[in-house]
Amino acid sequence: MRSTIKRLCAAGLGLAAVTVGLAVGAAAPAQAAESNGGVRVMPLGDSITDGFNVPGGYRIGLWQRLAAGGYLTDFVGSGSNGPANLGDHDHEGHSGWRIDQLDANIVGWIQQANPRTILLHIGTNDIGQNYDVANAPARLSALIDKIRATAPLVELYVAQLIPRSDAGQEAQSQTFNAALPAIVAGKGSRTHLVDMHSALTTADLADGLHPNATGYDKMAARWYAALQSVPGSLATVTTPPVGAEAVLSNPNSTRCLDVYGAGTAAGTQTIIWDCHGGSNQHWTRTAAGELRVYGNKCLDVNANGSANGTKVQIWDCNSSAAQHFTFNTDGTIVHQGSGKCIDVNGAATANGTLVQLWECNGTAAQKWSAR
Repeated sequence: MRSTIKRLCAAGLGLAAVTVGLAVGAAAPAQAAESNGGVRVMPLGDSITDGFNVPGGYRIGLWQRLAAGGYLTDFVGSGSNGPANLGDHDHEGHSGWRIDQLDANIVGWIQQANPRTILLHIGTNDIGQNYDVANAPARLSALIDKIRATAPLVELYVAQLIPRSDAGQEAQSQTFNAALPAIVAGKGSRTHLVDMHSALTTADLADGLHPNATGYDKMAARWYAALQSVPGSLATVTTPPVGAEAVLSNPNSTRCLDVYGAGTAAGTQTIIWDCHGGSNQHWTRTAAGELRVYGNKCLDVNANGSANGTKVQIWDCNSSAAQHFTFNTDGTIVHQGSGKCIDVNGAATANGTLVQLWECNGTAAQKWSAR
């Protein structure tokens, strides 16, 4: 953990292209991600998230409100821009991008950033570029599904589009927005609708499309109210919750606890693999201290062994000591029978690296983050 670095925004983020949608701009220079160890929040979207016209956009006012409210928050993402009074410049806003373009990249972004909460405002460019507008809600639904599969525990906020000045495109935006409540309602209790359209008027736009400073601050206020309505979205998940599916990411490798080859046979080895949200990466902690996968298989220490290097596999759930674990807030998963930790062999990071039992040593090879 390091203190937040103050950085000025990169110049020239984009040239207005209102006739086709949001601005498509030059990529900001790559910079090391900032982190203060707080709750990881990913602002996700297009140039409105990036902050066209006002670098940092709504993230400035949102950060300031979170800080004033006593929330320690770590904005995450591969992009970075904004002024010095934005305490954390990281984000996943991509100028000119549509829903399908976010969909093509979201798994990798989640894998790298491991967000607790995601703020999604997307669809403006689908309309501005006249890109199969009728099916834009379906594309958004599919994007939500991919996020939910990749990070089952994430608190996902889905915003309705802000107003725009072009009458024809505004009518399309309203049609798109009208489809969102039903979509979001079908995505589970961790997916939340945010009425961003009513937060602004066209008087809050700088160019008929992107907000001015006042408009961005109104967005910030609406996001902040939404986050406060679900307190858990501003709290870090330190252990897998009982009864909820989760993926378990090893932050050292940014890869997930995985059943090799999606096998279902008793004795199949566990490994780390790129997080993809498949059923062989979805684990459910039970009140008995098990980690279940596929519903009827459990994480299992081979023969209830205790030696360093003992195979960690899946087996039919049988309530034996080989399948009982303690989940610690430091991210370790401890086999109760041996007192040893679930460990990535050699602290390696490659796909296919074996997961094993090893003496607990506090290293990154033994840390697991639930999302």
